[in-house]
Amino acid sequence: MTDNLIEIRQLTVAFGDREVVHGIDLDIRRGECLALVGESGSGKSVTAHSILRLLPGNTVHTTGSIRFNGQELVGTTEKQLRALRGNRIAMIFQEPMTSLNPLHSVEKQIGEVLAVHKGLGGKAARARVLELLELVGITEPAKRLKAYPHQLSGGQRQRIMIAMALANEPDLLIADEPTTALDVTVQQKILELLRSLQARLGMSLLLISHDLNLVRQIAQRVCVMRGGEIVEQAECEALFQHPRHPYSRLLIEAEPDGRPVPVMFDQYLLSVDDVRVWFPLPKPLFQKERDYIKAVDGVSFNLLKGKTLGIVGESGSGKSTLGQAILRLVDCKGSIRLGNKELTLHNQRLMRPLRRQMQIVFQDPFAALSPRMSVQHIIAEGLHTHGIGTPAEQEAAVVRVLGEVGLDPATRHRYPHEFSGGQRQRIAIARALVLEPALILLDEPTSALDRTVQKQIIELLRSLQLRHGLTYLFISHDLAVVQALAHDLMVIRHGRVVEQGPARRVFADPQHPYTQDLLKASGLMSGAARARSAATPVP
Repeated sequence: MTDNLIEIRQLTVAFGDREVVHGIDLDIRRGECLALVGESGSGKSVTAHSILRLLPGNTVHTTGSIRFNGQELVGTTEKQLRALRGNRIAMIFQEPMTSLNPLHSVEKQIGEVLAVHKGLGGKAARARVLELLELVGITEPAKRLKAYPHQLSGGQRQRIMIAMALANEPDLLIADEPTTALDVTVQQKILELLRSLQARLGMSLLLISHDLNLVRQIAQRVCVMRGGEIVEQAECEALFQHPRHPYSRLLIEAEPDGRPVPVMFDQYLLSVDDVRVWFPLPKPLFQKERDYIKAVDGVSFNLLKGKTLGIVGESGSGKSTLGQAILRLVDCKGSIRLGNKELTLHNQRLMRPLRRQMQIVFQDPFAALSPRMSVQHIIAEGLHTHGIGTPAEQEAAVVRVLGEVGLDPATRHRYPHEFSGGQRQRIAIARALVLEPALILLDEPTSALDRTVQKQIIELLRSLQLRHGLTYLFISHDLAVVQALAHDLMVIRHGRVVEQGPARRVFADPQHPYTQDLLKASGLMSGAARARSAATPVP
């Protein structure tokens, strides 16, 4: 018996006539963590899904050899594969909310795995489910048995997915971008969990990721994929210290860098004073006082024209709700002034002409762009809504703004699905820019993109800010991206501001323990700041 649990030889995968994986060779050793890295479309997930034959069989043609523990998987029967799936080989997917059944409780979903593969039921199954929940670090597991996915946080949902994958103690765990949708502190916890579980259970781990910081912390070996080919394989530290292939060097150097643009104005564009967004809870019988979810609780700041305010915090901290309140998309208490206009005194009819001055770019450009509209119509929609220009002038404005965001104006008659993720985000930025706004709210605009594309989008945002004097509210949990763009930084936790000030000062010398935790999880905390915070717990 060799040291290899998985041996892939000359694997080729084609979707119809289009070949997407080109004759790759790959080994996964027993008990090791192998990382498969590369940008979107490089063939990482297709390669991993081929091991369990999870690709649609009627359109996919696979050739070559995939041997698991000496057993050939290419060409094997569905019955033989079912004995392996979820039993000997398990998989964790990127987005747990779409992978978990919204109609089934935690206990039922994990119990189903145990029933199918182990024949467990009743008290034995419940005891095993509780054991698994405790194993993956779910607090008070007995209280979570009857919970449904929507009642759990993103990190808890991912832990449930890991519990399901580990239910039968697999030999190989495939983790497909398991932390991409999570906050940095939750990412760190999931990473530590996977690392400890791998060591405790002695299983092999195939980690698919485009986050090289994550890979460096957990992987023993790394395979770099590009265009359906493996361009480099090496031990982890050797790859990071001495990458041989130019593409490997490009990925390693793709961290967002640079500094915010110089500030050219001295007047305030946006003033927020004691803004509160409280959502009422149902009032229990015989209780006089109503309880509230205080999504935003007394936030205040002033923002100069031409500056970027980075708003950071974990999911549920109130970042996006604050942004929506500023744009008057949710009701709030307090004062919000844009220039000399008090927005809280404006109803929706009075707000409509002001919305031209305040635009938004969302996290997922594919979901934010209508699939039924061409790029021309998507970008020109705001001009049409506000009655700006003739049809010829609107088309000229679309052509101009597409050039500004680095897209060929000739592509304006295409549809969103014909563009890459980075190109779609450029279209979303163009849609906001065409109205010549004063303020743009950027809500996680790079989190769904590869690192190399993130870097390009940050450089684009900087150049547009310098050219047009734009003011940005930049909401993110990726502190490396925030550091490259923001002049000021505001850290929110449970709806309250725990720290704010010049971004350079906060990054160099964070005062609040929560800020220190965020910086530690992002790998951005200086050695001196780390030493000062070592003994300070988060309250």
